[in-house]
Amino acid sequence: MKAIVYTQAGLPIDQAESLYDLDLPKPQPKPRDLLVKIEAISINPVDTKLRAGIQPQGPRVLGWDAVGVIEDMGGEASLFKLDDRVWFAGDITRQGSYAEYTVVDERIAGHAPATLTAAQAAALPLTSITAWELLFDRLRIAEGQGHGQSLLIIGASGGVGSVLVQLARRLTGLTIVATASRAETQAWVRKLGAHHVIDHSQALQPQLGALGMPMVDHVISLTHTEAHYGQIVDVLKPQGQFALIDDPARLDASALKRKSISLHWEFMFTRSMYQTADMVKQHELLDRVAALIDQGIITTTVGEHFGTINAENLRKAHALIESNKAIGKLVLEGF
Repeated sequence: MKAIVYTQAGLPIDQAESLYDLDLPKPQPKPRDLLVKIEAISINPVDTKLRAGIQPQGPRVLGWDAVGVIEDMGGEASLFKLDDRVWFAGDITRQGSYAEYTVVDERIAGHAPATLTAAQAAALPLTSITAWELLFDRLRIAEGQGHGQSLLIIGASGGVGSVLVQLARRLTGLTIVATASRAETQAWVRKLGAHHVIDHSQALQPQLGALGMPMVDHVISLTHTEAHYGQIVDVLKPQGQFALIDDPARLDASALKRKSISLHWEFMFTRSMYQTADMVKQHELLDRVAALIDQGIITTTVGEHFGTINAENLRKAHALIESNKAIGKLVLEGF
């Protein structure tokens, strides 16, 4: 099968060897696996981070967001049937979706939305799982609740933020303050449902004060947490909640003590990495998000379509992710 791989970590993305085309054997499904013929994929920051920092033992297939059709399945798989169209974000400990075929545990895959194209759907699995787990599992904000409370989302125009704004606006009563630093990204998050938009390149507290909310109940930081950490502590109310997904080099949790602020880290691969007892929740939430999409409650977050799935186009997509200028999600489709 066709695949796009890397074998040497840390190569600049403008070098052809950083990601290249290679023929690999078609993977074989384990008992609870689905063998999926890939139709479309999307790119996430985790793809670029692994390529930059993790040296593989052999050719490594990156990419975990995908949409495709089930061609075969393991003997213990029971949640789907052959020829079902599925979407998933995969398992970071296994080979990924930059390939014609991949295998995925059925407990972390869902039925793809019926109303979206493969490329439109591919934009959503990883970010939807991350956003859902942040809001409902980590911060434990119940659906339909949150009235009278405020949520500040730092870096809201990226992939996770683009879904998080929608989930918070459509499924909770929270007042959403999103941050974005450019006119086009500010317009994007307003369109997705943010009540207010402020600029994270400027001091946060004065901008919040101008909105009549000098402090907020919850903060979710999606990027550059280390640069904003002191301000985050300042703007959180006593007994507030702080959640993040990125990897600050240093995070002094003692700064949260005086206000009794709770700290929550989200990593959507945790359930699959550790085969947790509740692993099937990712199957359930992907099915739920698909239903929300088909009902017109949530929309796709495609920012740009990079063409067919090949090494050249993937290098271009990785370069845009690394520039920190991407809006929404970057997708590729077909071989």
